Amino acid sequence: MSIHGDTPSQETTGQNRRGFLRNAALAGAGAAAVGVGASALGGTPAFAADAAKSGKTGTWRPDPTALQFTFAVMPDTQFLYWGSQDSVNRTPQEESFRYIINNSGNADNNIVFMAHLGDMTQDADPLSFKQVDKAFDLLDSHGAAYSVLAGNHDVSGDDSRGDTPYLQTMGPQRFKHSKTFAGSDPTGYNTAHIFQAAGRSWLVLALDWRTTGQGFAWANDFIKAHPKMPVILTTHDLVYSDYDDNVFPYESGDPENNAVLSGYGETVWDKLIHDNDQIFLTLNGHYWPSARTTKKNAAGNDVHLHITNYQNRYFGGGGMIRLYHFDLARNTIDVETINPWILAQKPESRTELAAEHARITGPVDNFSIPIDFEKRFSSFIPVPVRPARPAGKELVKGTLAYWRFDGQGAPGTALTAGQTVPDLSGKGNDLTVVTLPGTAADALTWSADHHPDQPAHASLKFVGGRNPLHGTYLTTGAKAPLNAETFKTGYTIETFVMMPLDWDAGNNGWASILTRRGSAGAAGKHGKNTNPNDPVLQLSISNNGREPQFNHYPLNNTYPTTNWGHGLVELKWWHLAVVNDGRLTQLYVEGAPVVDNPNRVSVGLTSLGLPWLVGGHEDAGAIDMVFHGNVGDIRIVNRPLSTNDFLTAK
Repeated sequence: MSIHGDTPSQETTGQNRRGFLRNAALAGAGAAAVGVGASALGGTPAFAADAAKSGKTGTWRPDPTALQFTFAVMPDTQFLYWGSQDSVNRTPQEESFRYIINNSGNADNNIVFMAHLGDMTQDADPLSFKQVDKAFDLLDSHGAAYSVLAGNHDVSGDDSRGDTPYLQTMGPQRFKHSKTFAGSDPTGYNTAHIFQAAGRSWLVLALDWRTTGQGFAWANDFIKAHPKMPVILTTHDLVYSDYDDNVFPYESGDPENNAVLSGYGETVWDKLIHDNDQIFLTLNGHYWPSARTTKKNAAGNDVHLHITNYQNRYFGGGGMIRLYHFDLARNTIDVETINPWILAQKPESRTELAAEHARITGPVDNFSIPIDFEKRFSSFIPVPVRPARPAGKELVKGTLAYWRFDGQGAPGTALTAGQTVPDLSGKGNDLTVVTLPGTAADALTWSADHHPDQPAHASLKFVGGRNPLHGTYLTTGAKAPLNAETFKTGYTIETFVMMPLDWDAGNNGWASILTRRGSAGAAGKHGKNTNPNDPVLQLSISNNGREPQFNHYPLNNTYPTTNWGHGLVELKWWHLAVVNDGRLTQLYVEGAPVVDNPNRVSVGLTSLGLPWLVGGHEDAGAIDMVFHGNVGDIRIVNRPLSTNDFLTAK
């Protein structure tokens, strides 16, 4: 296995691999010039890509509050800036800059920041940096937020080197009007930037390609001075890919774990990353092909380490950018790699080589990273816990029953047969515990688990099922007022539920959270989709992917109306609500209406005057199933409630 990285700019290139790649890039550029009718290669700033210019730059206006935003990354652009060879090609990079600016105001992208990963030039020549300066003027003139850092082709030595063309061009003075620039170390080679996204501040550290002890000390101090900010660390050299690029598409091995810390990278890890839990993502260039891995820091949390670099590709990468699409609602970062310069060309004018590089879609360049952001950041951004709310605040007008399971037993202790759970509505619909023969003593226990928006911070844990039938459930009394209610003018039924990891379709499918006893046949029901053995009402979890189902027999029909939800994953709390406005019945999951809410008039709920069951289900009048999972607060109201009035309402 060989490591592909760029040689220092001060070393003789001659006919080595770098020179070969550069010549190949120039040859490709010439082909592109023929393909798009541009001028021949030379010392002018732009030529082959002129025909691809969009020519229009919009306004920098990212949304700092949206839960979806994009962090753009631009790796090694050195082959676009080789001023000492009279070879400068600003156009590809400028086209990427236009794309970044124009997509800052695009809700689907919401680009909030751009980080360059170093090796801005091939030769560190003042002529090269003069052209880099002009390209970055495009970002500056539109107020775009970005960071830069020096790579080994931009500078020599470490960050104690003193003045250089890089520092004169891209040093801290460049950011004097930037709203995101937060500071630099005394050398000017290590900088900090703070951008706003998803309603919080994010810190970007841009470190020199070789940082000394003072640079690491500055970075550590800067993180400590901003203790509640997630940190993205950018540098030029950190990890490299442990697979080769001898074939294309690359045989990338395990695309989720094919990067290794370089020798210098181990220093960065030890001196900065390992003990700073705020650093959750690192980005570097220098090596190729692209790769990534995940390491645990001192706190035991994941740090995602990514290397991205396309200088070995057509046109030296052509200003290619990688887009990190953060989605805090989905707890995911979706990553894609595109070339805006090529995408701006008319498809019919693109050369075959250009078309191949418009988007890079292999597993190391186009992928998703699942991150539970709240959990990952909880050590430095504590997740606010919504406090429990008194039962009295949840007794809205029309509440006929409110059952909750806090303050009645220590978590893990069992409920016993005959024990009572009171109806907090005051309407007298108390629940009594019933245990099936042969059931373990701990088949129903008090639990502290709860939905984050549940009023009571408690639930009941049911361990029930079939094969053989076992479990403990609860029932209203024979004379409970709720038994006779028919809800002719509407109703709202709410509860919270969580299925455990050992939930099984064969043993636990179709168990009910809530059932109204009395069979459809005994109630005189018949017709389409009628099962005479069904209870007249059941809110259950299906055996097909744990879909919630509300199957009920209304007063105005002899056949049922059935509302179906989508599959509910295990180990996650779900709020379920059924709302009837006197005509139509709607099932909601987490406040969102499900797809299968029939447009069928369904007035009221049929009653045979029999009890309601919590956690129990009957077939043909006999108990045939007990629920398996946790059930939280249950509230039944004799009128339709809006989502703003649900138990989850803020």
